[in-house]
Amino acid sequence: MSDRRSRLPGRPRTKRGVLLTIMGTAVIAVVAAVAIVYFVIFPTSSPKPFSLTTKSVTSSTTKSQAGAGSAAQIAGRWTIGSGSAAGYRVREKLAFLPAQSQAVGRTSSITGGATFTGSNGTARVTHASFDVNVETLTSDRSMRDEKIRSIGLESERYPTATFVLSSPIALPPSALTGQAVHVSATGALTIHGTFKTVTIPLEMSLSSAEVQTVGSITFPWSEFNMVAPSVGGFVNVTNSATMEFDLHLRRA
Repeated sequence: MSDRRSRLPGRPRTKRGVLLTIMGTAVIAVVAAVAIVYFVIFPTSSPKPFSLTTKSVTSSTTKSQAGAGSAAQIAGRWTIGSGSAAGYRVREKLAFLPAQSQAVGRTSSITGGATFTGSNGTARVTHASFDVNVETLTSDRSMRDEKIRSIGLESERYPTATFVLSSPIALPPSALTGQAVHVSATGALTIHGTFKTVTIPLEMSLSSAEVQTVGSITFPWSEFNMVAPSVGGFVNVTNSATMEFDLHLRRA
């Protein structure tokens, strides 16, 4: 009898252990299945990085005409216009697959603008400030869009990313001839409630009707107090993220 009583208490614990093991295995199987569907059955289709759409002027006669008085035409306040977009680009990896895929999320919910000065054939950007509503970022996966609201970017808690120019940008003379130019912008970038002073390489194209600016910057998630997202250890994002933008400014 004593042997039977000593064995009885052990039975419920054994059953619970088996049940927990089964439940754990089921959860792992479900997460793995979701990851396989996410990456293999329905692979992502990532848009290409932003690029200038405004054509450069190549005719020397047209360049001369475009440059006449163009510094004065550029001077003034310019604000965000239609066609502008900003977002992120990251690398995702399925735990048991060697290849990575690109995840891209974008939004057109951008406000702000820039002030240009121009005289004697030269132009400068003296002030610039832009706000991006990151809570409206969308990609080709609604599952991903929901996740970044609570992990990684945590857009529910930090719905706005901003950039404020801290040093004027001197534009080369060729910018006033309609040619695309490469410059850089130094300022305060705020993401996830954390701001850092950064320098962002830019490509710009100016005309009397529109100023287009394309740029991107890559940084470790930790630089803005974020943790690279991970879904159950099966879908992982690499340690760096890229912020990219395509701004179309028009006369205020």
